[in-house]
Amino acid sequence: MPDPSKFTPVFKQWHEAKQRYPDVLLLFRMGDFYELFGDDAEIAARELELTLTSRRAGEGIELAMCGVPYHAIDRYLATLIRRGYRAAICDQVEDASKAKGLVRRDVTRVVTAGTLVEDSLLDTHDHNFLLSIGREGGRFGLAAVDVSTGDFLVTEPSARAAPDDAAEPELPTTGPERIDPAVAAVVDEAARLSPTEVLLAPEVAEDEALRELLDHNLSVPITVAEEHRGGFLSPAEQLQEHFGVDSLRGYGCEDMSAAIAAAAQALEYLKHTHLDGMPHLSGITTYSTEQFLVIDAATRRNLELTATLRENRREGSLLSLLDRTSTAMGGRLLRDWLLQPLLDSARISERLDAVDELVRDRVTAEDLASYLRDVYDIERLTSRVTAARANARDLVALRDSLRRLPAIREVFDGCEAELLSMLQGRIANLDGLTQLLDGALRDDPPVQITEGGIIASGYSEDLDELRDIASGGKRWIAEMETSERERTGIDSLKVGHNKVFGYYLEVTHANTERVPEDYERKQTLTNAERYITPELKEQESRILGAEERMHELEYELFCDLRAQVAEYAESLLRTARALAAIDVLVCLAEIAIEYDYVRPEVDGGAEIEIRAGRHPVVERAPGQEPFVPNDTLLDRDRHQMQIVTGPNMAGKSTYLRQVALIALMAQMGSFVPADSARIGVVDRIFTRVGASDDLATGRSTFMVEMNETANIMNNATAQSLVILDEIGRGTSTFDGVSIAWAVAEYLIEQIGAKTLFATHYHHLNELESLFDEVQNLKVMVREEGDHITFLRRIEPGGTQRSYGIQVARLAGLPDAVVERAKEVLHTLEREDIGTEIGPSQEAASHVAQTVQLQLFEGAPHPIAEELKELDPENMTPLQALQALTRLKEKAEE
Repeated sequence: MPDPSKFTPVFKQWHEAKQRYPDVLLLFRMGDFYELFGDDAEIAARELELTLTSRRAGEGIELAMCGVPYHAIDRYLATLIRRGYRAAICDQVEDASKAKGLVRRDVTRVVTAGTLVEDSLLDTHDHNFLLSIGREGGRFGLAAVDVSTGDFLVTEPSARAAPDDAAEPELPTTGPERIDPAVAAVVDEAARLSPTEVLLAPEVAEDEALRELLDHNLSVPITVAEEHRGGFLSPAEQLQEHFGVDSLRGYGCEDMSAAIAAAAQALEYLKHTHLDGMPHLSGITTYSTEQFLVIDAATRRNLELTATLRENRREGSLLSLLDRTSTAMGGRLLRDWLLQPLLDSARISERLDAVDELVRDRVTAEDLASYLRDVYDIERLTSRVTAARANARDLVALRDSLRRLPAIREVFDGCEAELLSMLQGRIANLDGLTQLLDGALRDDPPVQITEGGIIASGYSEDLDELRDIASGGKRWIAEMETSERERTGIDSLKVGHNKVFGYYLEVTHANTERVPEDYERKQTLTNAERYITPELKEQESRILGAEERMHELEYELFCDLRAQVAEYAESLLRTARALAAIDVLVCLAEIAIEYDYVRPEVDGGAEIEIRAGRHPVVERAPGQEPFVPNDTLLDRDRHQMQIVTGPNMAGKSTYLRQVALIALMAQMGSFVPADSARIGVVDRIFTRVGASDDLATGRSTFMVEMNETANIMNNATAQSLVILDEIGRGTSTFDGVSIAWAVAEYLIEQIGAKTLFATHYHHLNELESLFDEVQNLKVMVREEGDHITFLRRIEPGGTQRSYGIQVARLAGLPDAVVERAKEVLHTLEREDIGTEIGPSQEAASHVAQTVQLQLFEGAPHPIAEELKELDPENMTPLQALQALTRLKEKAEE
C-alpha cells in the first residue's frame, strides 16, 4: 500500500474506509459509479469481467481501478456474493449540491450472503439464513436468522444416546475416529436449514472436524466472528436490550446458554453489516430438534425431497410436485413443513382437519387461492421497509396486498377446522395502514425515490402547491411558443428544454434576421440558433426551483411514510405468516383433489399400514407406464423387517421410497397417494440408497455406503423407519453378504426399527426362518423365454434369481456379451459354485461357516481330486493316517 499521507483528499477517504473493512471488497461511490481500487479492483475485474484501468491517487501514486454504474449495482453484487465474496458499500452520505468542500462518504452496508434483504439478490422459494454457531459448557447452540423475512430461530441440537446395553456395529466411520454425536447433530441441523452463510464463534472455528463437515455438507461461505463486542453486556443482556424485554423467558430459551451465545453473536454481526438500518426481527422462536421428524442430509438427497438426485434440480423433486402455493411466503413455508414433519399426532391431525375441510369445501379453497394470488411477499417487503430499503413500488405492492385482507378474513367466517379459525384470528386488521397507503401513493411510481412522481395529489398541501407552481410555469412556457410565433412571425419557432441549457427558444438560421432584440443568444447549432429571454429565464428559475423543492419534499414525505409503515412491522409479519400457512393448506388441498390423495390416519401406534400406496412423483412422471400400487404393512411384531428381492428395474427402489414419502407426507399434514393409510408416527427416516463415491474427500463408493449405514446404526430408534436399498454391494460377495446379514440382525435385535431392506443377496431370505419379525417380499416378474416383463407388484415370498442378464439385454448390452454371460452363468450353476455362501436354514441367529466365492477357477486341484478318491469308511486307522501324511506332504510342496 502506498504512503496514505500522499493520497489526494478523496483517496484518503477511500483509504480510511478500506482500513476499517480490510477483508471485504470496497465499492466506493464516485458520481454515477461505484469504483474499486487496488487489489479489490483486480479481483472485481476478474470476477465481473470488467475493464481494469488505473487512476492517479496522489503524487506519483497510481492505483488499479474498475467500476460499475450505481443503478446496476445489485446485478454485480449478486455475482460477487454467489462467488463467495463480501462487499462494503461506501456511499455519499450528504447532498453533493450542499456539501462544503469534499462530499462526505461512509460505509452504509456490508453485503454478505447471509445478510441480504434486496429482492433481486434473493431466491424467492428459499429462506436466506445466516447460521450462527456457538458453544457453551460443552453444548452447541444454533441461531438461524433470515433478515429478509424477520425470522430468528434458536436451538441446541441434541444427539441420541445409544442404549447402554446396545452392541456396537462394526462398520467404517468417517476419518480415523468416529464423529462426535454432538458435532453430527449440529451439522445435520445445519444442512436442513440450508444457510447461505455460516458464522462461527472463534472457539468453535478451532474444531477442525466440525469445520470439515460443514465445508463438505454446505459449500457456503464460513465467517469467523470477531471476539465478543457487547461491551459489559452478557449475550442474554444483548438480546434483552435489542428486543426490549426484561428476560428471555417469554421466548423459551432463558436456560439455553449456547443458543443465547449464538443468537447474540448473530445480532452483533447483523448490526455490523446493516449500518444504516437494521431490519426488524420479530422476536426469537425457540425450537427443539426433538419436536420434528429428523431427516438427515443423505435421506433428503435419496428421497429427492427438494432436488433430484442426479441433476440436483428442483424440477422432479417432491417439493416441485407439491408446490402449488400462490405466494412466495407460502412456498417457503411448504419447504419448511416438508423438511420438518411433526411428531405430535394432535398437531398433525389439526393440519389434516384443515386440509380435509378445504378438500370438501372447494369454493372456499378456490376463493382463497384467488385472493392469495394477488398478495405479494409481505415478509420481505416488511423487512425492506424496516431496513429503510423499500422503494415506492414496494409500498404499492404492500398496499395492494393489504387490500385483499378483508376478503380473505371474510372467507373464513363459515370454517369449522380449528387451525383455519386460528389463522383467521392472526390476520391483523390493517385497514388504517391500507387507507394511509391508498391516500399517499400514486399507482405507478418510479423505482428511484429521489426523482418525484411518488406521492398522490391531496396527501400534502405544500407538495400540491409546488406542483401547481411547476405545472403553471410549464403551461406558460407552452403558451409562450404560440405567442412568440405570432409576435415574430416565425412559424417554425419552438420552445425546447434540455438538462444542460434549460429552456430555450429555437430559430432556424433562415429566420435569424427576424429575431427580436430582446432575444439573447444561448447556443449555436448547425441549422439553428437557441435564445433566452428575461421572461423565459424568470419562468425557468421558478419552475426549476419549484421542481427541486418538490423532489426534496416528496422524498421527505416518502421517508416519513415508510417510517410510519415500519411501525406496523409486528402486525405485518404476524399476518404474513398466517397467510403463508393458509396458502400451504390450500395448496395441499388442491394437490389432494387433483391427484386423488386420501387423508391418512396418524397416531402414536407402531404400525405403518398402506393400502394401494403410490410413489407421488413417479406416478406423475411424463411418459411412464401406468403406475401399479402396492400394499405395505410394517409393525414391531411379524412385520418389523421386510426383505425385498427381485430384479433391477422391477420397482424395488420405487416401492421402498414411496413408503418413506407417504409416511413423511402424512406427518407434515398432507393427504397421501394411497387408497388408505394408517401411519404410526416415526421419529426419524433413514435411507441407504444407491452407490456413489466422494472423490473430494477421498471416500470410495463402499466407504460412502458404509458411512451412511453407520449413521443409521448409531442413530436409529425403535420408532424410526429405515430404508435400505442394497448393503455391501461395493465389496466382495463374501464381505458384502456378511455385512448385510449383520446389519439386518442388528436392526432386528438391538434397535427394533421398522425396516424395508431391498437386496440382491437372496441369502437374506433365510432370515425369515430365523426371526419372527422378518417377512420376505418379492417383485413379481413374468418370464417368456429369455425375456422378462416387470409386473411392478409386490407379493409375499422370496426369490433366488436377480434376472441380471435379462436386464442387461434390456439395457442394450451387445448380444455377444449377453450370450457369453449366459454360458458363464450356466457353468457356475452346474458346478454349484457359491450356493453355500450364506447361512444355511439350520444355522442359528448367526452365520456359521461360509465359503469365499471364487469365479473362473482353474483346473481341479490334484489334492482335491485325491481326496475325492478316498473311502474313509473302508480304511483302517493306519491307512487313514498314511493318506493324511501323504496329502500333507503334497500340500507343503
